[in-house]
Amino acid sequence: MVLQPQPGGVYLDGTLGGGGHALALLAAAQPDGRLLGIDADPAALAATAARMTELGLPAAQATLVHGRFADMAAIAAQAGISAFDGILLDLGVSSHQLDTAERGFSFNTAGPLDMRLDPTQGPTAADLVNTLEERELADLIYRYGEERGSRRIARLIGERRRTQPFITTADLAAVVARAIGRGSRDRIHPATRTFQALRIAVNAELDQLEAALPQAVELLRPGGRLAVISFHSLEDRIVKQFFRAESGYGGSANPKPPQVVIVTKKPLVADESEIARNPRARSAKLRVAERL
Repeated sequence: MVLQPQPGGVYLDGTLGGGGHALALLAAAQPDGRLLGIDADPAALAATAARMTELGLPAAQATLVHGRFADMAAIAAQAGISAFDGILLDLGVSSHQLDTAERGFSFNTAGPLDMRLDPTQGPTAADLVNTLEERELADLIYRYGEERGSRRIARLIGERRRTQPFITTADLAAVVARAIGRGSRDRIHPATRTFQALRIAVNAELDQLEAALPQAVELLRPGGRLAVISFHSLEDRIVKQFFRAESGYGGSANPKPPQVVIVTKKPLVADESEIARNPRARSAKLRVAERL
């Protein structure tokens, strides 16, 4: 593992998902290590707890918290943990969330247009699609989805919602596909970037990431590592620039004293065999930094 977990180590997984990474860290930290796991999705906490029982891992050594990783410092303090040997952030949505139609993340399965990582609070994607002004909606889709057809998409969304509001993922996917079409060489569904943009906006994902990274560095012990797995260019750019600045190479005349050393000079990406096992790993990029 890039975090190099050791027996007795203390680790934070800020994005539990299905619990695979978190439980591997806890197992490697036996016999007396500790895990703090955070997720905005209550279903992820339940899944991780169930897998922990199946694997026979000690529940007393794991604290699982419903919350956002942007609040990791406060959550760690409440758990009585002042420093970690390793912190992991696996960004985006989990396979379970994508595959569950009721969560509304995927255009491949019809479901409510929701997209909230935390289904207990906040506006849904339908709220944004049905209420934002067309220009605001176009700017959102362009900024977070890097979609060049954003204005055309927003215009057709505006035309449709004047007579019928958007309720399902299928409703939106059909309108986006009609707005930009699909060429014979296109590798992705025409709604991919629009759905990504809405998901990022609904969950304030980039703001959460920017808030979390400085906290993570402060919470690491010397020699502790921060690993971040991103799935699109906006996330990866934030991580890359933050690591560069924290390593003392900020590109300015007065760089700050280095706090970390970058372990991965270039991001680690999945090889062909891993992509064959998990096609969603195709876009993943892993960056790692170590606290000085």
